[in-house]
Amino acid sequence: MVFTYRTNPPVAGSDDMRKHIEGHKPVIIALWHGQQMLVQFTRPPEEPVAGLVSRSADAEINARVLQLSGNEVVRGSGGRDRGATNKKGGIQALLALRNALRRGRHVVMIADISKGAPRQAGEGVVALARISGRPIVPMALATSRHYVVKSAWDRMTINLPFGRRCLRLGHPIYVAADAGEDDLAAIRREVTEELNRVTAEAYSLVGKRK
Repeated sequence: MVFTYRTNPPVAGSDDMRKHIEGHKPVIIALWHGQQMLVQFTRPPEEPVAGLVSRSADAEINARVLQLSGNEVVRGSGGRDRGATNKKGGIQALLALRNALRRGRHVVMIADISKGAPRQAGEGVVALARISGRPIVPMALATSRHYVVKSAWDRMTINLPFGRRCLRLGHPIYVAADAGEDDLAAIRREVTEELNRVTAEAYSLVGKRK
């Protein structure tokens, strides 16, 4: 994956991570499922990151890649209801991520729920922003050469070497500690819209549509 990242130079219009998050650190990086293959290489090497990875066997490869890249891994995931979230270790993971942010680590988190509604921000990323006071920064990374697993529910994208890449970042989204249910629902919609926007922009700038 390092080879793939390095053989995809950035295009004009690709965002600079350091400049974008200056004054907002640490931040919660939000991604869509299926778009996470190369994102671990976008972080500034001097800035530590904690990534949320589910407890499923399928996610073991992602966990090992993150660890080999020098990142902290927190295991757990959300669900379509609170019972499912508790069963998957979602509450414990949320607290572990909050603690990572308190230690100055950025957090990388998939915004939509596994095998739920794709490209719809779930409660987890917004809840973490509320209890931590740290902003959500929507992220998309696209490469001009890629393969889409069309049979996968999340249309998993496998980035290929020898193309071009584009990183797009949305504006930081803060969540008030006293935000009510209506406020949280509105912020979830905002995160969804921003993630869809930066994803479309990233693919457009590498000459593709998504």
